[in-house]
Amino acid sequence: MLDRTLLPPHIVITAQDLQNTPPVILTLLEYLLQENMALKKQVEAQERQIEELRARLNMNSENSSRPPSTDSPYKSKETGKEKKKSGAKKGHKGHRQTLLTPTETKLIKPEICSCGNGEMVDLTPYYTHQEIELPEIKMDVTHFVLYKGSCTCCGKTNKGLIPREHRTGFGPRLTALIAEMAGTQTDSRSIIQTFCDSVLGFSISLGAIQKVLDRVSQAIEPSYKVIATQARQAAVNHVDETSWHKNGALMWLWVMANTRSALFMIHSHRSWEAFRELIRDWKGILVSDGYNVYCKWIGLRQTCLSHLIRDAKRLSESMNMDTVMFGRRAWEELRCLCHMANAPPSEKEWEAFYGRLMQLISRYRDNRDETGRFARRLEREMAHLWTFLEQEGVSPTNNHAERMIRFGVLWRKCSQGTNSDKGNRWVERILTLRQTCRLRSLKTYPILVDAVRCYFKEQEPDLSWVNQY
Repeated sequence: MLDRTLLPPHIVITAQDLQNTPPVILTLLEYLLQENMALKKQVEAQERQIEELRARLNMNSENSSRPPSTDSPYKSKETGKEKKKSGAKKGHKGHRQTLLTPTETKLIKPEICSCGNGEMVDLTPYYTHQEIELPEIKMDVTHFVLYKGSCTCCGKTNKGLIPREHRTGFGPRLTALIAEMAGTQTDSRSIIQTFCDSVLGFSISLGAIQKVLDRVSQAIEPSYKVIATQARQAAVNHVDETSWHKNGALMWLWVMANTRSALFMIHSHRSWEAFRELIRDWKGILVSDGYNVYCKWIGLRQTCLSHLIRDAKRLSESMNMDTVMFGRRAWEELRCLCHMANAPPSEKEWEAFYGRLMQLISRYRDNRDETGRFARRLEREMAHLWTFLEQEGVSPTNNHAERMIRFGVLWRKCSQGTNSDKGNRWVERILTLRQTCRLRSLKTYPILVDAVRCYFKEQEPDLSWVNQY
């Protein structure tokens, strides 16, 4: 018997038509209709797969959470946008060369006038030209010649001992320089080895470089602990995480950052337990992306609008026109909300925005496709979309944490991660020190020198720079 549900709705076959049709033809028709239905389902599934693959292929840093370094250098930017001018933007504070304290001053006086006269009066300086040169580098090398001798009383042999602060063989400034190159400039051990030989004029083994870094890691541990304590006392913190590798095993680099401190931690998991280990007893306002670990936060939270804007932009580039219209509207409304951080809305403007957003969500939230998933996501995050309008010091995006962790991402790409737990501790501590100094406009090298000098003398380092606000 022919299944009439397989027939197109505009084709009507009566019972009389079926009686007048030979059974073999009905069987063939039944087979063809079932085959056609199976092919239609297969085509629909393949079209969905093609759409997903096309969307994934078109992902870049502007419509997803991918970093700019993953963008293809062979694909041109969008042609519809106005081309940005190169150089500093309007209002950017310039960086002029500052005059340093001179080690030598030369007075340049006019020699002769264009008229031929060589006598000048009322000479006044009108400009100072500065030339900076590197002096010839000569290493300070101290030989400690150790003597031994016999006691005149008991005959026991006694030996002179190297002073404690000089036992490593490398002074505090040289040790700090190696740490500066490896930790804040991400130079490899072989590059440091070449630099020491070519520029500083001495040879050092790769193993000795590693020992130097191990000492610096221990020297800056007190600074790391104090910065961690301060970060966990801040009213607002941005949190983010990225993948890391230890001996090829997947781990995670976490960061908790505010306007004054940046705390890094490498953990074997990307989980609620790892998040709790990072924040400890902190109970402030959390700024983060929509990762479900952060969504469990019971306190105030600001979800990152940049992530939502990029996802909405990706939807606006779909092949489906309904998805495109939804993506464009969501992109516009989220950008409008983000701009309210700099231009707070009036009551009327807020009511109009809120009405448009709720209308958009209610229209699409029951869809079973990407538009529905995104609309339901907005609905779930509703209480965390505009915390920045209600709480002072809260940013609408998590860009601050992403900027802080970006250096760690570049380090991972250069070094392929670490090889031991000791290496993980070094990365945590030097990243924390580096990014915290950047936030406070401080130089890392003098702080490293002081930390190493105190470590060699078994003294507590000067942590006043951490406690200054």
